[in-house]
Amino acid sequence: MKIGYARVSTRDQKSDLQVDALKAAGCERVYQDVASGAKTARPALDELLAQLRADDVLVIWKLDRMGRSLKHLVELVGSLMERKVGLLSLNDPIDTTSAQGRLVFNLFASLAEFERELIRERTQAGLTAARARGRVGGRPKGLTPQAEATALAADTLYRERKLSVAAIAQKLHVSKSTLYSYLRHRGVEIGPYKKPAQGQPGPSTSAGEVDPPKVATIRLTLRIESMHELLGDISSEADDRNCFSESDARMDGTDRYW
Repeated sequence: MKIGYARVSTRDQKSDLQVDALKAAGCERVYQDVASGAKTARPALDELLAQLRADDVLVIWKLDRMGRSLKHLVELVGSLMERKVGLLSLNDPIDTTSAQGRLVFNLFASLAEFERELIRERTQAGLTAARARGRVGGRPKGLTPQAEATALAADTLYRERKLSVAAIAQKLHVSKSTLYSYLRHRGVEIGPYKKPAQGQPGPSTSAGEVDPPKVATIRLTLRIESMHELLGDISSEADDRNCFSESDARMDGTDRYW
């Protein structure tokens, strides 16, 4: 059975030309997505791939309608071939149901592998040249002058104990996680926020007002899409409960960390 897939980048664009061509090619069903070429989420394509069975043929208008990149296209078509599902592009010389089409696809796969090797070699050459000049990679140390000024303001406001962390972050136009980073940079001891009673001195003038923070260390192994959003949610939840959360994350096998 032939199943078609059409995609346009914006809602202002029309997929009528693609749909008409796919139906003329004998597609019994046509799935459609509205998504940019680089966007990962394509619900209709995901549903289509789940419905495909052996000996089915996936028909597309052009190769760029399905793959986000050459690498993604090669991986996707390779998965289809393993499932014995054919791919037919109406405007490209690709038809994996024929020997000639499979040959062309294998050439594309070789080009994708060549591209990856070139990128890897250029990256390594750049790192080697940087090291030869005495440059070391990694996160730059310290703060910019503008960030230093914001950190100083955060230090002053936090020590006054008149505003909550959320209020200080809003006043300085930074996130709470960034605010905590600035405070740690300034060497500020972070404890739970307590609003002083009317007519009584705040915690900054009386050491007994601030309880010693309770610390719990938790190590999690997660598979997530947005690390910044997760750490922000953790910090927000901790602040709502008058707690302080210090979180960092590192991707195994790489130098990436948050």
